[in-house]
Formats: sequence, C-alpha cells, structure tokens
Amino acid sequence: MKKIIGLIALAVFFSSCRNDVVYSRFVSIPSENWHMDSIVRFDFPIPDTTLDYTLTIYLRHTEHYPYQNIWLFAGDSTHRDTISCFLADDRGRWYGDSQQGLIETPVFIGENRHFSRIDSNYIEIQHAMRDTVLHGILDIGLEVRLNGQK
Repeated sequence: MKKIIGLIALAVFFSSCRNDVVYSRFVSIPSENWHMDSIVRFDFPIPDTTLDYTLTIYLRHTEHYPYQNIWLFAGDSTHRDTISCFLADDRGRWYGDSQQGLIETPVFIGENRHFSRIDSNYIEIQHAMRDTVLHGILDIGLEVRLNGQK
C-alpha cells in the first residue's frame, strides 16, 4: 500500500512540475537606445491551435530610464493594442525586480489568446512615447504560456 501511495504522490509531483512556457525570448536594444521606428518582432510556434495562451511582455531597463511609465504598441496582423505600463511609483521607486541596476517588469498583454496556426505566429512591439529615442531600455522580452498557468 505504501508503494502505491508513493507512486501516486510521485506522479502528482511530476505532473505539477511541467513547464507550460511554450516560448520565451529576449531581444537586446542596441546601446540602450530604443528608436521609435525600431520594431521588435517575435516569431514563435505554438504546440496546439485548440488551446488558449497567455502573453506577457518583459521590459528590462536601467535605473537611468527617465520616465515613470512607458507606452507600447503591441500586436500582430489581426490585433494591435496600445498599452500603458507604469514602471515606477510617484516617488520614483521601480515596480519591477531589480538586480545590480537592471529592472525587469512584466507587462501582461493577453489571456485566452487563440492562434489559428501552429507556426508563423508573431508579435511586434514598438514604443509609443513622444521621444524619438528612449534611453535606458536594455531588452524587450516575450513569454507565451498555456492559458491559466503561472
């Protein structure tokens, strides 16, 4: 009986450890200067067109980024959003995780997102700030997960 309970516990443990991230990638911004005409594109496959997905953008910036927020355009050929993201509070304290001058902030952009193709999916991200060049932006990342997973 102990062996059966042990095997069941082991099966539950390993099934809960599965990785539901289907895509994760960062693109570096040259010289920490993101030009308004520079579009960051992520091309990614998904494993199953019958499932829904959750999309998160990750912004990595330095402590020298001059603003409290950032506006982004994000989308594909069928769907485009304008996203406002606060990176710091009114006192200038950064919201994201900070390590050695690098701040990483997740920006949730969609849940229950459905894709009709296994390959040829993409998301394009462009900054929508008034400055022609944003200083202090290091990397832009995209993570695609099976819906409902952390």
